Amino acid sequence: MIKGIYELVSEEQLKKYAELAVHAGVNVQKNQLVIIHSDIKNAPFVHLIQKAAYKAGASNVVVDWSDEQSAKEFYLHAADDAIDHIPEWQAARYKEWDDAGAAYIHIISESLDVFKDASTERISRFQKSSRSKLKDHHAKIRSHKVRWCLLTVPYLQWATKVFPDLRKEEALQSLWQVILQGARTDGENPIKDWTNHDEAFESRKKFLNDKQFEALHFKNSLGTDLLIGMPKNHCFIGGAVIDEKGTPFFPNIPTEEIFSAPHKNKVNGKLVGTKPLIYEGTVIDDFYLIFKDGRITDYNATKGQEVLQNLIETDEGSHYLGEIALVSNKSPLGKADTLFYNTLFDENTACHIGIGNASPSNLQNGNNLSVKELKEAGLNTSLLLVNVTFGSEDMIVTGIQEDGTEILLMQDGDFQIASSKRAADEGGNGMKNQK
Repeated sequence: MIKGIYELVSEEQLKKYAELAVHAGVNVQKNQLVIIHSDIKNAPFVHLIQKAAYKAGASNVVVDWSDEQSAKEFYLHAADDAIDHIPEWQAARYKEWDDAGAAYIHIISESLDVFKDASTERISRFQKSSRSKLKDHHAKIRSHKVRWCLLTVPYLQWATKVFPDLRKEEALQSLWQVILQGARTDGENPIKDWTNHDEAFESRKKFLNDKQFEALHFKNSLGTDLLIGMPKNHCFIGGAVIDEKGTPFFPNIPTEEIFSAPHKNKVNGKLVGTKPLIYEGTVIDDFYLIFKDGRITDYNATKGQEVLQNLIETDEGSHYLGEIALVSNKSPLGKADTLFYNTLFDENTACHIGIGNASPSNLQNGNNLSVKELKEAGLNTSLLLVNVTFGSEDMIVTGIQEDGTEILLMQDGDFQIASSKRAADEGGNGMKNQK
């Protein structure tokens, strides 16, 4: 029998990872409620996060346990009307947590193909019902009115998929190493490293926001030729973001993206996916999307076509984009040159788009605008936001200004604009303690 997942990494490394989630991820404040969402198999790591959160001053740390095997049985055997029924107490508890100013930490560890025997139609219906019932909470998440953080731990099936030529224990250890490197928790002072990492975002964001490009053009040899129009007064964000109380946090660990919201009706051309998309426990691979006037008008996947269709057909807004992200392939994850079969990791290796809902934070003063004003500005609305990686080693990204001037932003998948040194010289918001 091979060693368990948490026997293959030192407790010191796990503690650093847990402390990063607490201090940089959600930036826990004194007397704050913390909610941890996790599968029961990750109890050892959850307990370390609990301890770190209480040490940081949390008033209460509530663990919202899940169990993917139980979820599988639900999808397979629950009565059909149970699939569409989300009880009122689900929305009520999130409202109570949100009203109390909770911070949310979500540990991602879903096994690949765990739901392969379940009906994709039933899974899609349940996910749609859940998003609809919890739409107020998700709106707060998207607008950064509450702080949240996603982070990942390995599991056997994933490790052997990423490293098929290694023995099981070696594959798990290798995946742990990549996860900790990507999360920048393999150094002496991960919190300081993340402060420096955040400062490196600042000059690039400033450059893009000052230029206010009318459109971005993405092109590579794999078939992507995509023109993405941008709304007026758009705002690129990335690294640390700020909640409504002015407290910075990192929504994703790892994170390498600088992202904004496209204009809903100004996306045209073809996008060819370069990394598999993991959605509802299923792998979607070897796929393309065609856009006309913002709408996905055609699509095809060699693997996972039905799931891709369910995703796009979730609602009207899921036929449009809500996010465009610039990501260098020279990040720790990008340089690993590995196919991770995990959307959070693969999206941080190269440029990606987000199908579905746009964040008001990607528009100047967007969080203070009405739904009607956001729509008039060109932002999309949907029940979901699913990221799709399409960057490559030969990706070229050009910014097009209102007068037609073109500026090279990325070449060979890497940034050609302001350096991180300049960002450090100019300063950034960093992870300033708001206690």
